Amino acid sequence: MKRFIDLSEQEVLALAISNEEEDCRIYLNIAEGLRQQYPSSAKLFEDMAAEETRHRGMLYDLYRAKFGEFLPLVRRQDVRGFIKHRPIWLVRPLGLDEVRKYAAETEYETARFYRRAAEQSRDASVRELLVRLADAEDKHEDLAERLGERVLTEDVRAKEDETARRMFVLQYIQPGLAGLMDGSVSTLAPLFAAAFATHNTWETFLVGLAASVGAGISMGFAEALSDDGSLTGRGAPVLRGAICGLMTFLGGIGHTLPYLVPNFSVATVASFVVVAVELAAISYVRYRYMDTPFLAAAFQVVVGGVLVFAAGILIGSS
Repeated sequence: MKRFIDLSEQEVLALAISNEEEDCRIYLNIAEGLRQQYPSSAKLFEDMAAEETRHRGMLYDLYRAKFGEFLPLVRRQDVRGFIKHRPIWLVRPLGLDEVRKYAAETEYETARFYRRAAEQSRDASVRELLVRLADAEDKHEDLAERLGERVLTEDVRAKEDETARRMFVLQYIQPGLAGLMDGSVSTLAPLFAAAFATHNTWETFLVGLAASVGAGISMGFAEALSDDGSLTGRGAPVLRGAICGLMTFLGGIGHTLPYLVPNFSVATVASFVVVAVELAAISYVRYRYMDTPFLAAAFQVVVGGVLVFAAGILIGSS
């Protein structure tokens, strides 16, 4: 997998052509899925697909003038930095709010790609075309946003500045939530295994501290290395890694700190309470930012937490 900055100008144009062709086919699939229930919205996606075809033609004409007929195969999945989207266009029935968000995010990502490519290009004609396409993709993003005003109910459409909110979720909430979930859940087993094996609060605290620090470092590196953020708008990898690592550490150290209390029973009860608060906080964040019903989010988090918690107790008591 190549980094974006390592692509040649020929490969950048080939990637742009491939992206436009793929987006056209995706929009046509979405239009087909919406046609029965939302014919006006289906027409909008067909218009967007036609615009992507026009963009591809402009790019291909410029490519042939610069590099000839041979077109190297370069796709999104071949370049580091693109978000891997779930193929919602294969789902039936299609949720209108979901496809609106998908279209806006895709156009936002594509506009960023064109601007980044324009900054990297040394050819004036290529740079000019890429800037024009970036402006066109910005209009598509606005068009996708207006889709909600046309066919969605008022309460669903009431969100302010949806694109900014999505980027906030991508840059801060997602890495923070991933870290908090991992720290809160994964450290339960070693902590309570040590607690019930030793009944020694200090030794239990040391195990919990080590597990929290180790998990924080591991998750921080994993998040930072997963995506450089240059094309997706997910922010600087160092910042995301720091957020994820810090939240992982906090998730683990929260239910570890009670074991600074010398009394084992008091410390364990206090740790149980902290675990309950952590799981409730995770459920709320998933409900608030990830569009997950609160009861469903709570059930999923609690089941996972209880399984890990029970595993720790069973291992420690054996």
